[in-house]
Amino acid sequence: MTNTYYNVNVVEIGSDASLMLEEKMVILFNNTVPEDLRSIAFVHDGGELTDEIKAGDQLVIDGDTFDILFVGDKVNETMRDLGHATFHFNGETISDLPGTVCLEDKSIPQISENSTISFNRPR
Repeated sequence: MTNTYYNVNVVEIGSDASLMLEEKMVILFNNTVPEDLRSIAFVHDGGELTDEIKAGDQLVIDGDTFDILFVGDKVNETMRDLGHATFHFNGETISDLPGTVCLEDKSIPQISENSTISFNRPR
């Protein structure tokens, strides 16, 4: 059983977002994404973050689950304000970048328009 506290749908994929995937990163923004970052972003339809993202929670992309290992100091603020964070699927438990979420190092599924992204807390 899990508690889902954030759920969004991808509505646009930047023309260079696949380059970020090659680096095991997903850059997520709501529709307020700055134009200079739009090309590398996965843009979503917005959604309310109803809890704090914490290590030990899970990110789910179209049913594929990834354990969250680290949450930077600014992640919850930028997710609330801009629907933004950088997700690094590198297996690390620390990052110098305050807007980064580190996740387990697993293959990232194909993300397309209408893909769903959510955060869950296992009960």
